[in-house]
Amino acid sequence: MTLGDAAAIRRAIAAREVSAVDVCRASLDRIEALNGALNAFITVDAERALRRAASLDDGPATVRDLPLFGVPIAVKDNICTRGLRTTAGSRILEHYTPPYSATVIERVEAAGAIVVGKTNCDEFAMGSSTEHSAFGPARNPWAHDRTPGGSSGGSAIAVATGMTPIALGSETGGSVRQPAALCGVLGFKPTYGRISRYGLIAFGSSMDQIGPLATNVTDLATVLQVLAGEDLRDSSCARRPADDYSAMLNAGARGLRIGIPSRILAEGIEEGVRAAFDAATEALRDAGASLIDIELPHARYATPAYAIVAMAEASSNLGRYDGVRYGHRGEKTSSLRDMYTSTRAAFGREVKRRVLLGTYVLSGGYYDAFYTKAQQVRALLRRDYETAFEQVDVVATPTSPTTAFPLGARVEDPLQMYLADVLTVSANLTGLPAISVPCGFAEGLPVGLQLTGRAWDEATLLRGAAAITNR
Repeated sequence: MTLGDAAAIRRAIAAREVSAVDVCRASLDRIEALNGALNAFITVDAERALRRAASLDDGPATVRDLPLFGVPIAVKDNICTRGLRTTAGSRILEHYTPPYSATVIERVEAAGAIVVGKTNCDEFAMGSSTEHSAFGPARNPWAHDRTPGGSSGGSAIAVATGMTPIALGSETGGSVRQPAALCGVLGFKPTYGRISRYGLIAFGSSMDQIGPLATNVTDLATVLQVLAGEDLRDSSCARRPADDYSAMLNAGARGLRIGIPSRILAEGIEEGVRAAFDAATEALRDAGASLIDIELPHARYATPAYAIVAMAEASSNLGRYDGVRYGHRGEKTSSLRDMYTSTRAAFGREVKRRVLLGTYVLSGGYYDAFYTKAQQVRALLRRDYETAFEQVDVVATPTSPTTAFPLGARVEDPLQMYLADVLTVSANLTGLPAISVPCGFAEGLPVGLQLTGRAWDEATLLRGAAAITNR
């Protein structure tokens, strides 16, 4: 059988046209057929997934009303799953099996979903191409010689190829939205604090956020409804109820005020990407939206500010990988220092780079010059968006300045790799919600349009995304 979207799967199972086991087998078969070429999954546990599907089929009739009943889901490999290996794309955690599940896993399973496996990602989510994985690079399904984006590249591939209709990713600077754009699917970053981070392996804790990927806005809204809400195990998770994310999906574009920061789009955007973006925004204007030119004066400083904050927080968070508590331990060492050194030698080059730079900017004599200054820029950027939202409902940009770039093209040039996220990092620095929506193609490769919204106003972003996909 061919997998449809999550809503279609749920309807088919509810009508008893197929069983949860049938759907799960179809998902696993597709993964087996495609994963060898694309390397989207690090771990697949077919026996576990089928056992879960059978238990759903054998459960009481009432469980068939669950919003994700029988829906296969892929999970980025930095989100903890009890009893299922979780590596974060690193040799440090190559054999780590968590004794607990992240809150988001508990919630999707309570909603009836079936976790079929863990997807490939840049090591500890540090990258924009899924080339920094210790388990080999993932490949873009539209062109196997190109990156799928990162760090949630495996999750984006899984959805784009129909291995699973939905997936979970995480992002610190755009790692859900950017691969979604490069693979031609939707990716959502909610407001910081909207979804619990409990069980997410930390990179940059003040910016890390779990988000869903899907092929359509309806599925995205459904998953967000399941994931959102208070979690006392995460002190950064907001104590506010989830909104009705499906309520505005049919509201259309009429009356929607869309801000276009034309000055920051004037250079650095590939011609084909800009053409697809302009065509999509003009279509929204034709459908009744207003396009309003806005200023984001400090947006040009977002990338360096993000790099400093993210690397500083990474150096702090990765200090726990010391060979003592869990994960890899260096062998044949004669002292505690030797063990630390040997253990941390297992980190990949990009992780080492970020830890070293992060330690430097936090060191005495440099803290104020770098980290404090970056936090000041962060506050100014948030103020820019607050000013913009006095006159617009959402801000629109391309998600990525380019389409998927060739594998290997930027691995030796970290600055160019970091610039892949130049249009996405602002949402993480400010904590605002943002979504990437497919808006066309450039030279045969997908282009994504990004909408950024007011804090806690995910519903308006989903409305705008629906207007784009329905245009």
